[in-house]
Amino acid sequence: MHQPIGVIDSGVGGLTVARELMRQLPKEKFIYLGDTQRCPYGPRPKEQVKRYTWQMVHYLLDKDIKMLIVACNTATAYTLQELQSTLSIPVIGVIEPGVRAAIKSSQNKQIGVIGTEGTISSEAYPHALKAVDHTISVDGLACPPFVPMIENGILSGEEAQMIVSETLQPLKNASGMDTLILGCTHYPLIKHLVQAQVGPGIQVISSGEETAREVSLILAYHGLLEQGNILPVHEFYTTGDMDKFRQVANSWFDTPIQVLELVSLDTKQSSAK
Repeated sequence: MHQPIGVIDSGVGGLTVARELMRQLPKEKFIYLGDTQRCPYGPRPKEQVKRYTWQMVHYLLDKDIKMLIVACNTATAYTLQELQSTLSIPVIGVIEPGVRAAIKSSQNKQIGVIGTEGTISSEAYPHALKAVDHTISVDGLACPPFVPMIENGILSGEEAQMIVSETLQPLKNASGMDTLILGCTHYPLIKHLVQAQVGPGIQVISSGEETAREVSLILAYHGLLEQGNILPVHEFYTTGDMDKFRQVANSWFDTPIQVLELVSLDTKQSSAK
């Protein structure tokens, strides 16, 4: 199947998932769309997030994708079921894979979740965790400063450390927690800072690896795996600052991205740079 796989996110965060997808599925072509102009989605009303998500989905459907990955926790929480029931292609989000990884990791069933306001208020993670094991204890913390900081390319240094330290202060009272879910795909970009704050005794989980494994299984099940041997050229699209997007992408991937275009989701026009 020579069709590409679509990945959508509110900004650059989904690149953390895309990198793992490309590592585990090197034959597959991925088309990534990050709505950086309207990022973050976390503080936005549910209906607005749904509208923006559908705009991204329609943009990628025009590119004949064979599968859609919603690499944004807020969009997953608000739109995944609707997308799965409406679209004729497989659609997966990042919440369920993250939950599975956390349950595998936790020894004492004391699990923390950090994410955007939207993801935390949706209680998507507690619901998903308790659906597997109702005895799991879940502490959630919204971290509003993280996404804007990451979108601005502040991934290390004194300022980043201070923001992370202040934001995670409430977690110091979460006694007994042994596993922390990064409930936003932006957060793996600052995983080292989060780990430094919570300490070595807590396993910090991101959903990228588990999501990629699930994508591989679903592609195989539907007979959609790419069989060719031509190395794919991945495509990246952003609605916002291309230089910042390229800076973060190139710092996260092993090789510089080749195709990056600026798009408007309202007019579906694009321009390469």
